[in-house]
Amino acid sequence: MSTIDGGPDDERPRRRPAPAKPAVLRKRAVRRPERQERRFTGLGVCSGVAVGPVAFAAEAPASATVRRLQASEVEPELRRLDEAVQRSVRQLEKLKARLAFLSEDSQAEIAPLLDAYRQMLGPSRLLRHAARRIAEDQLNAEAAVSEEAEALAQRFATRGSGSGGPDAEDAASASRQAEEVREIGRRLVRNLTRAPFRSFAALPVGCILVTEQLRPADAALIDPSRIAAVVTDEGGTSDHTAIMLRALGIPSVLGVTGFTAQAGAQAGAQAGAPVQAGARAPVQVVVDGEAGLVTLDPSAVTLEAAHRAVVARAGERQRLGRLRRLPARLSGGEAVELQANLELPAELPLIAQAGAAGIGLLRTEFLFINADELPDEAVQAEAYRGVVEAMGGDCVTIRLLDWGSEKQSEAMAGFLAPGDLNPALGLRGLRLLLRHPSVMETQLAAILRVSGDAPVRIMLPMVTTLAELRAAREIYERVGRRLRRRGVRLPEKLPPLGIMIETPAAALGAETLALEAEFLAIGTNDLAMYTLATDRASTDVSALYDPLHPAVLRLIGQTTDAALRLRRPVSLCGEIAGSPLVVPLLMGMGLRSFSMNASAIPRVKQVVRQASLDECRRLARRVLEESDPGQIAQLLRAFAAR
Repeated sequence: MSTIDGGPDDERPRRRPAPAKPAVLRKRAVRRPERQERRFTGLGVCSGVAVGPVAFAAEAPASATVRRLQASEVEPELRRLDEAVQRSVRQLEKLKARLAFLSEDSQAEIAPLLDAYRQMLGPSRLLRHAARRIAEDQLNAEAAVSEEAEALAQRFATRGSGSGGPDAEDAASASRQAEEVREIGRRLVRNLTRAPFRSFAALPVGCILVTEQLRPADAALIDPSRIAAVVTDEGGTSDHTAIMLRALGIPSVLGVTGFTAQAGAQAGAQAGAPVQAGARAPVQVVVDGEAGLVTLDPSAVTLEAAHRAVVARAGERQRLGRLRRLPARLSGGEAVELQANLELPAELPLIAQAGAAGIGLLRTEFLFINADELPDEAVQAEAYRGVVEAMGGDCVTIRLLDWGSEKQSEAMAGFLAPGDLNPALGLRGLRLLLRHPSVMETQLAAILRVSGDAPVRIMLPMVTTLAELRAAREIYERVGRRLRRRGVRLPEKLPPLGIMIETPAAALGAETLALEAEFLAIGTNDLAMYTLATDRASTDVSALYDPLHPAVLRLIGQTTDAALRLRRPVSLCGEIAGSPLVVPLLMGMGLRSFSMNASAIPRVKQVVRQASLDECRRLARRVLEESDPGQIAQLLRAFAAR
């Protein structure tokens, strides 16, 4: 009997079974195409490159439903508000306690911001007016807090809207104040409704946190040893969240519109509905915090380049860290002064970390922006003393209030010209102070009170004429005499009184002004704006804004030459002061003192120490012969790449 498969009684030769096809061949027909990498751009707020899997941290919504109260419900509702305030205070205290696990620099950076939130939970305008809405409008606490917080935030936002050019820093401050009010309002509403707060505890080590919005209190919860980088849909370079992320040293790109939905869809979640906290997505992300670039599903080539960048960045941090205590000297030994600009006291730890040789520009507007009333002499003196003491004997240059009519403030409302059609050319800076000398006298007195503790210089903003400078000096000396009569301890010689060179008129008249001013500081941001008649905040003409325009460079050179001829100290404190590409040109033009954002100091110092004075002078001669800004930029790039 035969069998189908050829048994022992089968006399036909056996056929070997056909070999199985390789699995790769069997599956070729159903093979899925490889994902293509996609690149997104945003605002880089903390440099560095990170590679890791996407992770999300969703937050349950907390709604402030509007409800009208009965008269008998008002007192219980006020008690509910007070309980929510106390709960919020305890939460902030716990957040501050967590800072003990961070570096000293990070602690010193973040703690003042949490203190600011704590102060807003005291007898603040927000709480007073929220309680009034409960008592008078008979609104429930959630609605009262939400409406009052938004009303205050809108006031700050209105103050910042439309400001640009010379007041871009103040617009950023107004934005931070609006963010601060909204943050406290949200916290109170969550505590009133008992909605849970966001948590990052379950996120995997080495992940890239992707979220629509990251608030400052959220950033304080981040553990840098677990989260490799942060990407958000919203946010800006100067808000509190950005400051905290920089303090934590986490590579971060904010303002990447729509990225959360894109990453969620790629990771298998529904667009706009991120996966649960701690879920490890199979999709990788590369974050470049310096370039503001986020790559979703990076290719093998991109991943390899990113890993090399991570290693290179670690080496660069070590090299720049070693520069902190080294002097800023050219290769031939010529000394260069690298100082820092300071907008908020919270930035002081970054200045110390960068190894700045002092503060070349302390903007004092922060004292006035968040004030219902003008800060008095004692309040201002306390703020200045804190900065002076933190600098440990290094010189601090304090600029007097630079305020204009495009800003709004209850404290300054009575001093401004309403409805100024062109604020940049209107009543601002020294013009405003001379119109209202009591404001100027109070500020000068406060600065003089701390001038005996460490080297201090006083700088006048927006000087255009010799008459303005002489009028300001007369007020300055009068305030000094008055304080001496009161027995206030002052230096034998009053601190130097200098001026900002911010307009073509001041630059062209620098030699005359330098006869009366004891030092000069070139503010290239304003100087470029006024020279080129362009507002860098306006998208229509921002392309025309170029501080390397030959006309601007000639005004910088003329101011520098005038100061050197009259043996007056001269510095430069615009954005180009922090550019490693431009500083060699400026040194070749005769400048030896620069004030910049603290984060730029290490790289500028590195360039300074590698350059020779002769090379810089040759570069300056070649650049000043050019009439094309594009060619000037090319010369600077070629010099840097030499």
